[in-house]
Amino acid sequence: MPSSTIRISKESGNILREIAARERKSLQAVLDEAIEEYRRRRFLQEANKAYLMLKENSQNWKKEQEERKKWGDTLSDGERD
Repeated sequence: MPSSTIRISKESGNILREIAARERKSLQAVLDEAIEEYRRRRFLQEANKAYLMLKENSQNWKKEQEERKKWGDTLSDGERD
């Protein structure tokens, strides 16, 4: 796997080493997990922000609610999975 060299603060490096030692994982594994967690959190933050903006526009929010109802109706259409 290709790798890159990055610079982090001494404090962050110490924390990374502590976590890696405690969890018996490599520094790279801990850093990869932290980056993935950050990516997921940012994704959810952006999704929440988009929904808040949608809710602020009553006309668009009404359309959203109507579409959700249509999708919800398909759950009881009698078809099996």
